[in-house]
Amino acid sequence: MRLLLVEDDQRIAADIARALGAAGYVVEISRDGEDAWFRGDTEDYGAIILDLGLPGMDGLAVLKRWRANGRHVPVLVLTARGSWAERVDGIDAGADDYLPKPFRMEELLARLRSIVRRSAGHASSVLSLGDITLDERQMKVSLRGAPIALSPLEYRVVAYLVRHKGRVVSQHELDENVYGPNEDHDSNALEVLIGRVRKKLGPGLIETRRGFGYLIPETIP
Repeated sequence: MRLLLVEDDQRIAADIARALGAAGYVVEISRDGEDAWFRGDTEDYGAIILDLGLPGMDGLAVLKRWRANGRHVPVLVLTARGSWAERVDGIDAGADDYLPKPFRMEELLARLRSIVRRSAGHASSVLSLGDITLDERQMKVSLRGAPIALSPLEYRVVAYLVRHKGRVVSQHELDENVYGPNEDHDSNALEVLIGRVRKKLGPGLIETRRGFGYLIPETIP
């Protein structure tokens, strides 16, 4: 899943990005309010982590603009401001959750998983589809109860398509949510990756819709 991390403190941004990358997310970083507003308003992200204390435009103003423009992406607000009134302001502005600094990375990841699940209508971090089970917390995929060894890229493919089951995902969209912004890869790398996943989980899991993209059906026998 592709995320936008909006944080002007380089050290904090690097620490969060490292933790998110290890948890299977593709992370893009923005360091000021104007840039964050533009990216969030023109790009499709699975979720946004937004610090309120930003240069250029306050994070609260950025969030209000996104919501006013109909952007419904899940947003987790981070802030060093600790008062309950500011937390209420953040929630009223459209934040899906609120995490004061300092925080534990484990809690940030848990809250992020929670808002993403809620936005997709999922009650649990464990998703089942036919014989396939995806545990987003543990980053594990099982086939008929047996764990399957997947590389980080293979896991990202399966996780993204399972989260969007029943919808054809274009090659461009899947590519953006599997590979990081600075990760070089050949034009046919995604097809090769899909082929590896099919060998491990069976050829019937991921369907190819020529000219459109890839699909995991809503139900699998």
